[in-house]
Amino acid sequence: MPASPTVSAAELHAAIERIATAIEARHGNDPQALLLGIANGGLELTRRLAERLKLPTGTLDISFHRDDIGRNPIPKEFAPTRVPADIDAAHVILIDDVLFTGRTLKAALDELFDHGRPETVELAILIDRGGRRLPFAADYCGLTLETGPLEKVSVHLDDADPTLDHAEVRRSIKKAAR
Repeated sequence: MPASPTVSAAELHAAIERIATAIEARHGNDPQALLLGIANGGLELTRRLAERLKLPTGTLDISFHRDDIGRNPIPKEFAPTRVPADIDAAHVILIDDVLFTGRTLKAALDELFDHGRPETVELAILIDRGGRRLPFAADYCGLTLETGPLEKVSVHLDDADPTLDHAEVRRSIKKAAR
C-alpha cells in the first residue's frame, strides 16, 4: 500500500502564518473581532492564531447541532461552548482545521446564533479539501488539498511540541459523505 500523502510541520506553520497575516490585515486591532474555535479540530489552531493576533478567543461545541446525531452517538467533545464576549455586533471568525462537506460549519453557525447575532461571521480553515455539500467557502485558507470522497484528512497540531505537527490523507473505511 502506498504511503499516505503528508503535510509537514513547516508547511502547516507557513499556512497558519498566512491565515494570521490575512486576518490581521482585515481586522487589525478591531475591538469587536473574536476568534471562535470549533471543537475539537479548531481549538489548537485558534490558540495559535490568538497568540499571534492578540484577539479574544472562545470555543463552540457543535455536538447538539450535528445533522448525523440520529446515526452516531454524540461525540464527547472536551471543550464546551465558551463565548468570552457579547456576540451581538461582534466580528466573529470561526476556526476549524479541515473544511469538507460544510456540515460541521452549518452546525457551528447554529450554535453561534444560539448565543446572539454577530455583525459578521468569517471562516478560517487550515486545510480546504473540497467536496462541499453546502454552499460554504473559507474567508481565510491555509492550504488546499485535492482529496477523494473516500479519503480522510487528519490534522495533528501538537500543543506541546509544534515540530511534531503534521497532516495526512488516508483512505477512510467509512462510506463517502452524503
